[in-house]
Amino acid sequence: MTLLIDGPTKMSSARIRLALLALALGGFGIGSTEFVAMGLLPNIAHDLLPQLYATSQNEANAQAGWIISAYALGVVVGAPTIAAFAARWPRKKLLLWLLVAFTLGTVASAVAPTFQLVMLARFVSALPHGAYFGIASLVAASLMGPGKRGRGVAFVLSGLTIANVIGVPTITWIGQHSGWRIAYLVVAAIFALTFAAVAFLVPWQAGDARATVKNELKAFTRLQVWMALLIGAIGFGGFFAVYTYIAPIVTTITGYPESFVPFVLVVAGLGMTVGNILGGRAADHSVRRSMLLFFVILLIGLGVLWLTAASIVGLMVSVFVVSGACSALSPTIQTRLMDVARDSQSIAAALNHSALNIANAAGAFLGGLTIAAGLGYLSPVVVGAILAVAGLGLALVSFGIDRSRVRRGVNTGAVQAQRPEPVSVD
Repeated sequence: MTLLIDGPTKMSSARIRLALLALALGGFGIGSTEFVAMGLLPNIAHDLLPQLYATSQNEANAQAGWIISAYALGVVVGAPTIAAFAARWPRKKLLLWLLVAFTLGTVASAVAPTFQLVMLARFVSALPHGAYFGIASLVAASLMGPGKRGRGVAFVLSGLTIANVIGVPTITWIGQHSGWRIAYLVVAAIFALTFAAVAFLVPWQAGDARATVKNELKAFTRLQVWMALLIGAIGFGGFFAVYTYIAPIVTTITGYPESFVPFVLVVAGLGMTVGNILGGRAADHSVRRSMLLFFVILLIGLGVLWLTAASIVGLMVSVFVVSGACSALSPTIQTRLMDVARDSQSIAAALNHSALNIANAAGAFLGGLTIAAGLGYLSPVVVGAILAVAGLGLALVSFGIDRSRVRRGVNTGAVQAQRPEPVSVD
């Protein structure tokens, strides 16, 4: 198999696989930097907020969760900004600069001396997040070829999910034994390695010569783009409300020691990996059906978690289901965004990660509020269920708008680059 990339350059199937692995390695680094704080939240709170921690561990853990929110907000700001202004850049060049920013920002997170400066460093280091995933997804979709867009997106995201099986638990263990700052330095090394892999293995691809900031920003004038963003921003909060506080749930509700947290994170990562594979394949068949199905599975998982968190078996099963359902939703929502954004593909590919990190920030913040209010460490599960119900409702409304437009003969604005899926009634 050979593939033509940007004119005369042909790639063997082996070279394509290596290029995809390099892109996925970036996802591995991003998954590590985004999620490792969740397993180390008590350690960060103890180190950066010692006085508050001595007074109330619950309040210190809740405030330390703001570091996660700061990262999420950085993604929200950086994804559309970089994607809009750099859409014409050669894609490989842009990816390399984004990896430089990741490396430096993560090092800054590790060495910043105060809680406020760590929050700022996490915000800055998050700015390239959405743009990396967006551009890498476009490159991967091009490498995979027609009819495999969802699987191309899922391949890049697979690095993030595998990070939650291997990277996050391992780096969490390192952080628990050597300090959370060392954990972030390990993550920075992963980004440096990714830079080398992308530089050597990813083919040169031109940017979109037709792209302008004005054209990219047109995505924000389309109702269904906003609907897709809201589905991710609200519905995904159900996962992050729980995952942010998984360490104290394990230690206070299930009653297991801190050393057991990495094992729970491995289960979550396995769920993400399985869900990502299923979600990518499902999105290539039916975005509508898969999105609704995975929201229902997410709600079931949250319900099981609420009922059985005191049992280690119940905790493990429900964490696997919740993580898997949310990971399956990610390529589905990304594909939906690319469908409804028409020619604003660069910004559409990045916006998914803005939406998901709004969910990250909202879930972490709202879950922290309920904990700080004294409602206990299971209260974020209720917050998560409410957000997931809202996301499911928005999905139903969005697909209802499609059906209404089809009946009226109005263009839904979906981009159907390969094997089109009808956006009307299945």
